[in-house]
Amino acid sequence: MLINPHKQVMQPHNPHQLENSYNKTISVIESCKTENQLEGASRMVENFKELYGKVGYPKVLSYSLDRAIKNKKL
Repeated sequence: MLINPHKQVMQPHNPHQLENSYNKTISVIESCKTENQLEGASRMVENFKELYGKVGYPKVLSYSLDRAIKNKKL
């Protein structure tokens, strides 16, 4: 198995990056008008959790994003 030593996980360098990503994800969820768009937003939420889960982030953001998706489905 070959390992590329130059391959790194992208980590936020700016404390505002987390806030900007969260706000962008929320605005995408709120803009959804179809079920297909909402599925794309759900994938965006999962990507957000995966990326920021590696560097640590407040779990309340995860809860908030899940709740926004759930409320939009209703």
